[in-house]
Amino acid sequence: MFESDQHLQSFYIDGEWRQASDQCLRQAVINPANGEVSGYIALAGEAEVDAAIEAAQRAFPLFASTSREQRLELLENICRIYERRLDDIAAAISLEMGAPLEALSRPLQAPAGLWHFQTAKAVLENFAFQRRQGSTEVVREPIGVCALITPWNWPMNQLVCKVAPALAVGCSIVLKPSQNSPYSATILAEILDEAGVPRGVFNMLNGQGAKLGEQLASDPRIDMVSFTGSNGVGAQLSRAAASTIKRVSLELGGKSANLILDDADLEQAVTQGVRSMMSNSGQTCIAPSRMLVPATQLERAEAIAAAVCAELGLGDPFVGSTEVGPIAHQRQFDSVQRLIALGMTEGARLVCGGLGKPQGLERGLFCKPTVFSAVDNRMTIAREEIFGPVLCLIPYHDLDEAIAIANDSIYGLSGYVQSASAERARAVALRLRTGSVHLNGASIDLTAPFGGYKQSGNGREWGEAGFEEFLETKAILGCI
Repeated sequence: MFESDQHLQSFYIDGEWRQASDQCLRQAVINPANGEVSGYIALAGEAEVDAAIEAAQRAFPLFASTSREQRLELLENICRIYERRLDDIAAAISLEMGAPLEALSRPLQAPAGLWHFQTAKAVLENFAFQRRQGSTEVVREPIGVCALITPWNWPMNQLVCKVAPALAVGCSIVLKPSQNSPYSATILAEILDEAGVPRGVFNMLNGQGAKLGEQLASDPRIDMVSFTGSNGVGAQLSRAAASTIKRVSLELGGKSANLILDDADLEQAVTQGVRSMMSNSGQTCIAPSRMLVPATQLERAEAIAAAVCAELGLGDPFVGSTEVGPIAHQRQFDSVQRLIALGMTEGARLVCGGLGKPQGLERGLFCKPTVFSAVDNRMTIAREEIFGPVLCLIPYHDLDEAIAIANDSIYGLSGYVQSASAERARAVALRLRTGSVHLNGASIDLTAPFGGYKQSGNGREWGEAGFEEFLETKAILGCI
């Protein structure tokens, strides 16, 4: 799977793999499908972080001065090598975090990184780094040394949507991927090394998020922090970065509402909503976890949702028929179980699923696809991001109430509207306080801005908006 298993015991710093010292801690990587150890990684400490920052700072001036053509060639090389290693990446993701190989890792999880590199290349071809405004020239320049801190749930998607634009505009990088998804990150480092990324421009360290994140965010040599993960960690990084007044871009939690309007095809809308919610075992920040249904149609929606869950194929991620794999790690599994228990205590009606593991899947971290109904939006399961295969059915009586419920959340990352009328769906979308809205099953657009309102974060990723995050603006006045 890897060019060398020793890379898991190494850190990629200044264009080379540096073997971890005896002082570095080691951590077992657990296969969530069976609880067995699949490998070990070395965890970086302060010395390794310092070396990576120093390398990135030293490399930045020269890389920032490279031409558009040079960076386009680099991205082309990366895409070519990435495509060759798609199968390695897919297998790594299934092993490290449990995404089903045929249903998710191979068709979506692995190629998502390639698509972001391809998108960055397309944007770079025509991006306006300079423009005239009368006698003033407005120049966009790379922001500098960027600390990128990424999660485990969509590992390559979340890595590359930061790495690709940062490289495209001329920044240097210190990447800290999740220690729960180190295999795919290691392969990415191998790809960038083979593609010829200049020494020091890309550096990668596995390590404990709280410790390394604090050091990266507070270091004055880091010009920008881009983080995807939990709200609590996002707040900690913001506090750590505050003393050096650096840019902090955050993509945090979500509790997305899926508004099924009274004119929608209920069978199709509920089926699609349930399958989308349960995909990736519910471990997706934009998962449609609150399904808002007309009160008169709630009982029928319950029956449809239960039937869909009963048909889902749970099991080993490497078995071709598997549609839903395990929760990625023990801490997350425990959190999901706690919130399911709380939903039952708070009085929500359990339609299917519930506590414990599915029969026959006791060895791994498998969670029963769970649907609660008659959920009040004030309940904890409607307020907190569960990040597991748990759906809340919330009844509403009219459109204004539905929109009020959808907006009654500290989050605002994504939303969904289902209607027989595209115009009506769009009118509802305009009233939702959220960073994106999917109408009638619309898929992801990697060129569209991605990010959230309220406590779902700040800044935008993907496409041209992703470039903007890694650029400073300079005005040169008095040009002739």
